[in-house]
Amino acid sequence: MPENKEKIEVNIIIISDAAGDTAFNNATAAAAQFPEAKINYRRYPFITNKEKLDEVFKEVENFPNLVLIYSLVKDEMQLPVIRFAREHNIQSVDILSPSVEALAQTTGMRPVEQSGAQHKLNENYFDRISAMEFAVMYDDGKDPKGFLEADVVLLGVSRTSKTPLSLFLANKNLKVANLPLVPETHIPKEIYQVDPKKIIGLTNDPSVLNEIRRQRMISYGLNPDTTYSNMDSINQELASAQKLYKELGCYVINVAHRSIEETAALIMHHLGIED
Repeated sequence: MPENKEKIEVNIIIISDAAGDTAFNNATAAAAQFPEAKINYRRYPFITNKEKLDEVFKEVENFPNLVLIYSLVKDEMQLPVIRFAREHNIQSVDILSPSVEALAQTTGMRPVEQSGAQHKLNENYFDRISAMEFAVMYDDGKDPKGFLEADVVLLGVSRTSKTPLSLFLANKNLKVANLPLVPETHIPKEIYQVDPKKIIGLTNDPSVLNEIRRQRMISYGLNPDTTYSNMDSINQELASAQKLYKELGCYVINVAHRSIEETAALIMHHLGIED
């Protein structure tokens, strides 16, 4: 008699900001093509805020062989799914985008925007999603080659809004990579190969940075008075960053008392890009 072959187990996670029927039907139709696999479905409907999304991630992150299938209208909800998938090296699928885009291109019509329907999808949308994926992939200097492919490279010491600014600019279809400037850390050679106009040096007022860092430590339940928040250390970090900016000849922005939107507007103006 032939040996019984153990089935590969796959956990399909279905996330939707509505009932999730479309995503579930799509998943089951695809799974039918793999009868030798053991498919487990977990549905998470009406995931309408990041708190609920975080709860989903905590529940499923240790499951083996994950596939995320999602139908989420808002960009700010899609981005954490993209990031989670990349960080855990798993597949994620936005199930409506290709079909809706194909219909939009064929009919010349714009998709409706309403609750329970996928938002407008066009070339601009896909460029934005691609830029968001790029920002996640090359956040915090994870891969130096991203600096050479980016439209914008953000440099800055800790707590100068590099990551949120990267994501905001990604929503403007800009591919952004960022590098945290840590004391006595080697600067990747790729930084010196980037067009200086594309590099933005972020700085902050020492007193503002001190308060931000203290509050961050407190939020973690840790002692706020550490080297991280020490004023002498902060002044040294900022001076070192300023020295690098001068060496690179890049545009410098002080983010103290500026919103992400204001800083992004300055960057886009510097690059000659209209919002």
